[in-house]
Amino acid sequence: MPMLTHRRGRVLAAALVVVALAAAACGKSSKTTKASSTTTAAKGTITIGAFNFPESAILADIYAGALKQRGYTTHVRANLGTREIVEPALEKGDIDLYPGYAATELEFVNKAAGEASPDAAATVAKLNERLAPKGLEALEPSKAEDENAFAVTKATADKYHLAKLSDLTSVAGQLTLGGPPECPTRPFCAAGLERVYGIKFKTFRPLDPGGPLTKGALEKGDIDVGLIFSSDGAIPAKGFVVLDDDKHLQNADVVVPVIRTKVATNDVKSVLDDVSAKLTTTDLTNLNKRALIDKEDPDKLAQGWLQDHGLM
Repeated sequence: MPMLTHRRGRVLAAALVVVALAAAACGKSSKTTKASSTTTAAKGTITIGAFNFPESAILADIYAGALKQRGYTTHVRANLGTREIVEPALEKGDIDLYPGYAATELEFVNKAAGEASPDAAATVAKLNERLAPKGLEALEPSKAEDENAFAVTKATADKYHLAKLSDLTSVAGQLTLGGPPECPTRPFCAAGLERVYGIKFKTFRPLDPGGPLTKGALEKGDIDVGLIFSSDGAIPAKGFVVLDDDKHLQNADVVVPVIRTKVATNDVKSVLDDVSAKLTTTDLTNLNKRALIDKEDPDKLAQGWLQDHGLM
C-alpha cells in the first residue's frame, strides 16, 4: 500500500538500501526467472523491487512473469522495505522498476507538496514531471486502486457510532490508532487525519503496514482504529468496518509501474502497460484474500492471474 512521504536523510536511506538489498539477495525474497524457452533469445535482465507487504510482492511477480514471457530474465526482490528504501534503490539503479501507487509516489517525491488528486491521469502526469530529472518515469496507470483505509471492529463502530472518518473527531482522544511506524508523519496517515479532519488520537501504536500485526491488534482490541489497505481481503472476512473518507483525504492511489527511463524501451513499456490495462481493484482484493486468508502461494497466484488474462 501505499503509505508515503517524508524522506529520511540521504546517508540513512543509502545505508538502508544496502542492508535491504543484501538481505534480499541472500534470502527467499530474491527470485530469478529465466526467459521462456519458447523465446529465441533472452532480451536482457530486469530487476523488480517490492515493498514490505504481500500485495506488492504479488504485483512484482505478475509484472515479472509478463516480462519473462516476452523474453526477459527477471529478478524479483520482494520485502525490500518502505518507500524510503525502495525509491532510492530505483534511483541508484539497484532495481529497475517497482509497482507503485500513483498518489503516494507523487507525494513522496514532491516531499508532501499536496499535488496529488483523485484524478489518476493528472496525478501520473504530475508524477512524471517530478520523476524525469531523476531518470525515472511512471507508465500507464492501471484501474486497480489500493488506498489507505481506516478500519474498526463492528463493536467499536456500534459503541462510538462510527461510519465515517469525521465521526472520529469527537472521540479520537479516547482511542488508540495502530499502523506502520512511519504513520505519524505520513500525509495520508495520522498526519493527514489531523490536517484534514482535526483528528488527534490518545495514543499511537507502531505495528506494520496493513499487515497481520495491525489486523491482529484490531481483532484483539489492543488498538481501536487500524490502518489497513482498501483492497485487503480481510475486510469482509473479518467483518471490519472501513470508515468512509468523507473529506477525501486519500487520492488516486492506482497501481502504476515506476521504472528507470534507460530500461523503459518501447517493448518493455508495451509488456507492462498490457498488464496494467487488465489489472483491476477486484483482482487485488481477490489476490490479497487468497494470499492472506487462504494462505495460497503468491508466486502461483501471480502465474494464475497471468494465465487467466492471456499473458502466459
